[in-house]
Amino acid sequence: MARHRAIPDTVLVGAGALAASGLISCLGATPVQRTEATAAAAVSAPRATVRPPDWKRCTGLPEPPPGADRSPAGFRCATLKVPLDYTRPSGKKIDIALIKVPATDRRHRIGSLLFNFGGPGGDGVDTLAQVAGQYAELGARYDLVAFDPRGVGRSTPVTCVGDRRMDEIVARDDSPDTAAEEKAYIDGRAAYVKGCAARSGDLLPHVGTLNAARDMELIRIALGDGKLHYFGISYGTWLGGAYAHRFPDKIGRAVLDAAVDTRIGSVDLALQQAAAFQRALRDFGDACARLGGKHCPLGADGPSVVESIGRILDGLDRDPLPTSGGRKLTQSLGTSGAAAALYSRDAWPYLAQGLVDAVKRRDGTLLLMLADVQNGRDEDGAYTNLAAANTAITCADRADRHTPSDVRRLLPKFRNASPIFGTSMAWGLLQCTGWPVKGDDAAREVSAPSAAPILVVGNTGDPATPYAWAPALTRELGGRATLLTLDGEGHGAYDTGDPCVRKTVNAYLLRGQVPAAGTTCGWAPARRPPRAALATFDP
Repeated sequence: MARHRAIPDTVLVGAGALAASGLISCLGATPVQRTEATAAAAVSAPRATVRPPDWKRCTGLPEPPPGADRSPAGFRCATLKVPLDYTRPSGKKIDIALIKVPATDRRHRIGSLLFNFGGPGGDGVDTLAQVAGQYAELGARYDLVAFDPRGVGRSTPVTCVGDRRMDEIVARDDSPDTAAEEKAYIDGRAAYVKGCAARSGDLLPHVGTLNAARDMELIRIALGDGKLHYFGISYGTWLGGAYAHRFPDKIGRAVLDAAVDTRIGSVDLALQQAAAFQRALRDFGDACARLGGKHCPLGADGPSVVESIGRILDGLDRDPLPTSGGRKLTQSLGTSGAAAALYSRDAWPYLAQGLVDAVKRRDGTLLLMLADVQNGRDEDGAYTNLAAANTAITCADRADRHTPSDVRRLLPKFRNASPIFGTSMAWGLLQCTGWPVKGDDAAREVSAPSAAPILVVGNTGDPATPYAWAPALTRELGGRATLLTLDGEGHGAYDTGDPCVRKTVNAYLLRGQVPAAGTTCGWAPARRPPRAALATFDP
C-alpha cells in the first residue's frame, strides 16, 4: 500500500490488503448474472460536470524506500470535486485527491496514464510518490496520474475507529479456536461496524467500485483526454474492468496486472486465495531449505520449513513475543507479517530473518514490522484508513452476508486449502456481516466486447490473485482482450522487474503493440534458479 514505513528496497503494493477484518480482503461475492438493464442503469444517471484540476505543489508525500528507483521531480497535486450521489449530480460534492508527474518528453506525449495500485482501500497519491521511478520509461510519454478512490486516504475518507483501537483490532485473535475466542471475534466485528456507521454513515452508501468507475470518467474529462489510458493492479483490474464495461468507447490502452476474477463467489474466491498463499509459502520454504541448515535453520526441506512456520505461529497464540517497541507479536500479527512478505520475493529474506529471530532470540520485531507495513501503520502508531475503506468498498460490492454458522461449516475446507492461513481467512468472511448498507453485485459485470484491446497480465506464482483469475478476467472482458503470462513469483508481474514483461507491457502502452495470444515471460521450469531469490541472512 502506501502511507507506511516501507521495507528497504521493497514497496508492497497491490490488492489483497491484509484488512483488519481478517487476513485477506474478500474480493468476491455471490455469482452475478449478466443483466443489460443493470449496465444501462449504471450509465443512465444524470450527467455530472467537472472542472479541470488546479494543479499545485504537493505537500506531505512519503519518500521512496531506500534503494528504490529514484522518483522523478515535479509532482503536482489537485483535488477534484465529484458528486457524492450520482443520481443527484448537482447535490453535495466530495473530494477526489489526484497526483501527477508530467511527461518528460512533452513533444511526444501520448496523454495521461491513470493508475490504481490495488485494494480495495489502497491509496494512489502516496503510492505513486513512492513508486513513480519504476515507471520512468512510461513517464517519458505519459503524464503519470493516480488518485485516491472515494472513501480512501486524501479523498473524502471512510473512518471507523481511532489508532489505539486499531492496534487492538489488528492484534485480536482472528483464528479463534474456543467458544470464548469466537465470541470475542464476533463481538469485535460488530463493534467495528458500529464505529463505521457512526463516523461515516452518510458516505457508506456512496462508496464502491461502480461510483469509483464513474469518478474515473470524470477524471478523464477533467484531464482533457479523449481516451482513458489506464494501469490497474490487483483490485485495480476489477475497477478497470468495471470502467470498460460502462464506458467501452472511452477505453484507450489499458493494462490489468494481477487480475481479479469478478465472477466467482466470495467463498470460492477466498478458498482459492488461501490455497495460493499456501503455495507461495511452500515456494518460500523450498527456497529457504536450499540454502542449507547454516542459513536456513528452519528445516531440511520445504515441507519441514513450512511445518516450522506453522509451529512458530501457533506458539504465538499461547505466548505472544515481545518486540523492541513494547507491543506484543500475537498470532494474528505474526500470520499477517508472514503473508505480507509473500507479496514480493524481495521481502523473503525479511520473513526468513523474522522467523529465525522469533525462534532463536524470542524477538518478534521484524515480523511485527512486516505486519505493520501491510496494515498501514507507521512508526508513530498512525494508521491509514486502509481497513475502513477496504471494508466499506468490499461490502458495497457484494450482496452476500455470511454468518458464524457458515464459517464453522466451511472451516474444514479452508484449513485443507491452507493450514497456515485458512482459519483466519474463513473468519474473514464475516467482514460484511451486520453492515449498515445493502451491497450490490452490479459492479461485478466487466464484459467489454466493443472496447479497444485490453492487456491482462497474470503471474503463475501470485499469492494474492491466483493465476487462474487472469485468463478468467480475459474471457469475461471478451472482445480483443489479450493475456500475458509471467512464470514467476510474487503479487503482480510488471513490478517484479521481469524484463520480458516490462518490454511487452511498455510496447503496448507506448506503441500500441498487442502481444500474440499465449505470450509467456519468465523462467521455464528447467531453467529456474536453484536458490530462488532468497538472500542469506543472519541466523
